Amino acid sequence: MLTRRKLLGTTAAFGAGVAVQALLPAWARSGVHNNVKGLRALSGTNFDLIIDKTTVMIDGRRGHAITVNGQLPAPLLRFREGDEVTMRVTNNLEEDTSIHWHGLLVPFQMDGVPGVTFPGIKPGETFTYRFPLKQAGTYWYHSHSGLQEQSGHYGPIIIEPKDADPVAYDREYVVVLSDWTFEHPHRLFAKLKKMSETYNFQQRTIGDFFREVREEGLGATLNDRLMWGKMRMSPTDISDVTGATYTYLVNGHGPKDNWTALFTPGERVRLRFINAAAMTIFNVRIPGLPMTVVQADGLNVQPVEIDEFQIGVAETYDVIIHPQADRAFTLMCETIDRSGYARATLAPRPGMEAEIPPLRPRPLLTMKDMGMAHDMTTHGDMTTHGDMSGQDAMDHSGMDHSGMDHSNMGHSGMNHAAMGHDTMAQGGTMQKHNHPTGVGVDSTAMMPVNRLHEPGLGLEDVPHRALTYADLKSLDPNPDHRTPEREIEIHLTGNMERYMWSFDGVKFSEVTEPILFYKDERLRMTLVNDTMMSHPIHLHGMFFDVVNGEHHHKPRKHTIIVKPGEKLSVDITADAVGDWAFHCHLLYHMHAGMMQVVSVREKTREKAQ
Repeated sequence: MLTRRKLLGTTAAFGAGVAVQALLPAWARSGVHNNVKGLRALSGTNFDLIIDKTTVMIDGRRGHAITVNGQLPAPLLRFREGDEVTMRVTNNLEEDTSIHWHGLLVPFQMDGVPGVTFPGIKPGETFTYRFPLKQAGTYWYHSHSGLQEQSGHYGPIIIEPKDADPVAYDREYVVVLSDWTFEHPHRLFAKLKKMSETYNFQQRTIGDFFREVREEGLGATLNDRLMWGKMRMSPTDISDVTGATYTYLVNGHGPKDNWTALFTPGERVRLRFINAAAMTIFNVRIPGLPMTVVQADGLNVQPVEIDEFQIGVAETYDVIIHPQADRAFTLMCETIDRSGYARATLAPRPGMEAEIPPLRPRPLLTMKDMGMAHDMTTHGDMTTHGDMSGQDAMDHSGMDHSGMDHSNMGHSGMNHAAMGHDTMAQGGTMQKHNHPTGVGVDSTAMMPVNRLHEPGLGLEDVPHRALTYADLKSLDPNPDHRTPEREIEIHLTGNMERYMWSFDGVKFSEVTEPILFYKDERLRMTLVNDTMMSHPIHLHGMFFDVVNGEHHHKPRKHTIIVKPGEKLSVDITADAVGDWAFHCHLLYHMHAGMMQVVSVREKTREKAQ
């Protein structure tokens, strides 16, 4: 029997549901049997965007967001390659704001980074962005002011190609992944500064100790614990900010909301994944349904069929799925540390759900993630982090380690963060560290390795096909085949315990000179990750050509994950004069100092000065 109380409750719930849906852009609403092209994306060449504060509902709980046109995520902007677009952005906040067009090749004055390319948008002001569209593909936009991105200030962009699209599909959906916290972002950051492990509730337990004793033996287990303890690190330091505070979203919907995308069996469906999270790297899979990657960071790649891929913060991947069965599938987006997940459903009809796979066991960091080429657990006291930066390019090719007893060597002053003895025995050299060390740099990778052929932290041993950067090849030949004229090396550095992050040991607030590129030069940038965390590194204004082989189809990306203990290279054509932000796209790492400015200058002018 329907009582008055039930009626009022039902009415209130319905009203709340309607209100929640009203906060979502049409393309982000759940279970709409249509495709993105037919929905209310903002399209054309002139746009008015209003930045304001809005109350939102996430998984049934009320929160406060910074939104664009009152929506979370922000409106989908649909452009066409070759057009010139104008965006009038009005700031209704009580603080400065901005919009950065992530991945778009725009004049640097339109790039939207306060303090680098423009002064920012003051409260009450309207700033007009205007630029031509030089490319097609899937991109996104977000605030580059403070920590606003964490509060919801982000949205997707699709640029339709001016010519025929080489990717055939019947229906498409944008899938914006993000992380949401009901804590104020500055309070969250303050907690990390006070104790970096505030949100890590996945530490090893006494049960893990006894299990490892059974599997590895008491001596090896004790050595392992001693080594990690001396480094003041934990092998579970995979993510700084975890499911302890985050709710993970698909198109603004929490896992309970279950955003649903509809399809008709037999259709080819294009899913445009955008990782708009502040701090979360996701592992994406659709159990029972393979995916074919057709685009990475907005640019077409040669199709590659996989079952799972890791998507770093700020990366985008377009995939094609081809469901044949009249059944639902779960879109599972597990966080890299396995502390939570975003999920959605792909189904022929609204209301259908598939089984949600349980979270897999959390991964553990290994000596390889420290840049070591083999397990150092039997090396006794060789774990203390001192400073060997002065020992440039040590040649251990003549050393025979087989007869050495490392347990009594007393290497207390040595930094063995990446000794890689296997490689050294084969004639390898130690990694140089020509950058400041000290309180802001708690480790240096002594023997980092290229890990482009690995699928990402925690996916090394999955029983199915997981995408690697080595799998990616651009669909079109690279536009610039020149051999790099010079190489620069940049180290990703930090002190996890003090939550200090930097490039080459210098945080952004203490940088005195930009990184110099010269107009139209071809250069190689080599990135060395001295830390034990994965960092998605993003360069504004230009694309990276990821050096994953000696061919002319290198994947071109604007953001690349550099794994712990990794050394990789990208080639860049410096064809965009101006100052450009270069940073880790983990928001709190950038906020703490892992940022620099790349300045592309006319070479003749530089010489004249």
